Amino acid sequence: MSDLDAVLARVDADLDAAIDRLFATLRLKSISTDPAYAAETRACAEWHAADLASVGFDASVRDTAGHPMVVAHNRSVAGTSVLFYGHYDVQPVDPLELWEHDPFAPSVETRPDGSRMIVGRGAADDKGQLMTFVEACRAWKAVTGKLPIPVTVLLEGEEESGGVNLPPFLDANTDELRADLALICDTNMWDPQTPAITTSLRGLCGEEITIHAADRDLHSGFYGSAAANPNHVLARIIADLRDEEGHITIPGFYDGVPELPRALKESWAKLDFSTQAFLGEVGLSVPAGEKGRSALEMVWSRPTCEVNGMGGGYQGAGFKTVIPAQASAKISFRLVFDQDPHKVRAAFREFVKARVPADCRVEFMEHGSGTAAAFDTGAPAFQKTQGALTAEWGREAVFVGGGGSIPVTTLIKDKLGIDVVMVGFGLSDDRIHSPNEKYDLKSFHKGIRSWVRILAAL
Repeated sequence: MSDLDAVLARVDADLDAAIDRLFATLRLKSISTDPAYAAETRACAEWHAADLASVGFDASVRDTAGHPMVVAHNRSVAGTSVLFYGHYDVQPVDPLELWEHDPFAPSVETRPDGSRMIVGRGAADDKGQLMTFVEACRAWKAVTGKLPIPVTVLLEGEEESGGVNLPPFLDANTDELRADLALICDTNMWDPQTPAITTSLRGLCGEEITIHAADRDLHSGFYGSAAANPNHVLARIIADLRDEEGHITIPGFYDGVPELPRALKESWAKLDFSTQAFLGEVGLSVPAGEKGRSALEMVWSRPTCEVNGMGGGYQGAGFKTVIPAQASAKISFRLVFDQDPHKVRAAFREFVKARVPADCRVEFMEHGSGTAAAFDTGAPAFQKTQGALTAEWGREAVFVGGGGSIPVTTLIKDKLGIDVVMVGFGLSDDRIHSPNEKYDLKSFHKGIRSWVRILAAL
């Protein structure tokens, strides 16, 4: 039996113990956004440091201005060095009444079809995912006494609450954390049978605007038509953001957005994807956005401008005839390729200012920004990872784009200067951030086996 086969057999034999270890961290209420759980969040960091130490890592809890980081090294062998990133904090559980069980009392539930799933807050995001990597390391160490390649683990405790302390931590520890390659396990499979490697993520630019007019709310019978109505001003601004073809009309918005490479576009076209089914899951049927673009293209490789919230005037029960003194909207831009979030922000503000009447004023509030990340799928690390995943799942692993943003990916790329391979085993129905979060037991088990193979391949 080869070392690889022996390690895979160890994973299978140790699965129940691996689930018990996962349950130990799932029981810890590491809700980073709520100060009431600061002690349990630290306890969770200490648990992971101790667990990594039990696998042979030199592990420590590192204080920050907020919740601590966990840093662990096992560099006793030569070879391609990797930095694995995960986060041990979780989202709040509200509304609690929608949970079928205690969110911090994890369990394995059996579905009517016989498949099993791990249920509990953090099961998929991100404790279950990060533990697939740790368990793979544990199996390698148990069988061979060492890891196949040098590994550093970085676990963050504030990913779900903004991650403001991660950039300065990376700046202060760049030399210690530098590696040949970074690995992140916070993404999804293509479908329950097909593994995926996410090779691009969109950037983000968030803005909040408030249109101010009169110095108080006005009676619409006394001032209607004579006084500026911020709701009307805001509505015109928002309407002007897109043309009839769905293009975003902010000057210079598409600077740095090339057409999708032909090979990548062709590979996406081969995926088993139905726009009708995609929209049908949420009760829609008609594609919006840019005309002539596929839904996958728009979600993975095109920029967006979306109104995430808006309000102004009376919105309570009944009716109140007022002209509001102000109206506001929260608008986000998902960015791709080389779009500069700072230029997008500046162009958006000029666009808005040009549409505000002389006796009104606009106030802007910034809500964060980040650039997009994209990686060359032809690079050896991506090809080796694809081969390892294909061997484990029996289906060719696919390269996919990510419609969302994982800011740490860009931080690692920019600050450490290394590529990031994003491999995750989540499914679209895992209910992350929602009540009754779950992680398929198959995802956990075969996720561990997949990382065993990936470490060997690298």
